[in-house]
Amino acid sequence: MHIGSLDFGERPLFLAPMEDVSDPPFRMLCKRFGADMMYTEFISSGGLIHDADDAHQKLDIYEEERPVGIQIFGGDLDQVRAATPLVDAIGPDVIDINFGCPVRKIVRKDGGAGILRNLPKMEQLTRAVVEEATRPVTVKTRLGWNDESIQILEVARMLEACGIKALAVHARTRAQMYKGEARWHWLRKLKAEGVRDIPLIGNGDALDPERIEAMFDETGVDAVMIGRGAIGNPWIFRDAKIYRETGEMPPEPTWEERIRVVAEHLTLKCEWLGERTGVLEMRRMYSGYFKGFRNASTLRHLLMQEDDQEGVLEVLMNFDEHQADTQVAVPATRAAQKAVPAAIQAKLPTPSRAKKPTAA
Repeated sequence: MHIGSLDFGERPLFLAPMEDVSDPPFRMLCKRFGADMMYTEFISSGGLIHDADDAHQKLDIYEEERPVGIQIFGGDLDQVRAATPLVDAIGPDVIDINFGCPVRKIVRKDGGAGILRNLPKMEQLTRAVVEEATRPVTVKTRLGWNDESIQILEVARMLEACGIKALAVHARTRAQMYKGEARWHWLRKLKAEGVRDIPLIGNGDALDPERIEAMFDETGVDAVMIGRGAIGNPWIFRDAKIYRETGEMPPEPTWEERIRVVAEHLTLKCEWLGERTGVLEMRRMYSGYFKGFRNASTLRHLLMQEDDQEGVLEVLMNFDEHQADTQVAVPATRAAQKAVPAAIQAKLPTPSRAKKPTAA
């Protein structure tokens, strides 16, 4: 499979762009465990041109995670056109357009999946990005706004005619949000009758190695994009590839491995965002990492009480999943730090970053 000059081989696995999830620390972990392509969280085109700090911070990408795509969204043609050169200047491997986000505050201004109600404008926005970009442009979208307006075959042909180099489709409508089953038969139909000379990337219900392989087999997609299945589970990329090669499900990561990876994730977040913000943002990740383990709720409760990195590491390194009422030893910081691999103590490298626009 190719996107422009990028060669991914056969059946690559992509990490989906997910708000509050697909940040540099998590992308690096997914890369280590076998993800073939990464995407940033979606970035507001309006935020970029109006110099919003959070939008510019999301542009951070690192050499270790390549190939990586930066995803932008917006329903204002002028803003999207002006933001594209800012994104292009960062040097991502691709620029991706978000035509799939179902969140109300995004769609009400024709952002994300909202544009599925206005296909002529969708074409204008796509052409604007393609015209302004110097690197491959890709699109992620949904089947349609609702069941009555599914025109994904026509949309695929239109987008390919605009010059995009790959199309990712979440096999649900906007009305479905994330409910019900993804309609893989549309992916099969898209591969056969929609896209002509560009790759099709399937998304939706690729939640475990068996379903990932089933999506490839049943639909013929060129790549699978993994979203919710990767939250708190960066091992899914490794496990999916093992399953493909052996036909057997690999064992779940051990408790000790989970603790090490969570500690690393926390460290990377604190390096990237600063300790206070890193600790707070990491809280939303614990549920996924420890889902299904005994005393997971107790551990999450203890972690939520800590407001600095040292305290979180103490809890992580001293927690006993088998003890009914776990107590955390207080003077354990030094031991906890030793238990964290030395590699995760190193600071993140300097990211590629756009120069912020100056006021006219």
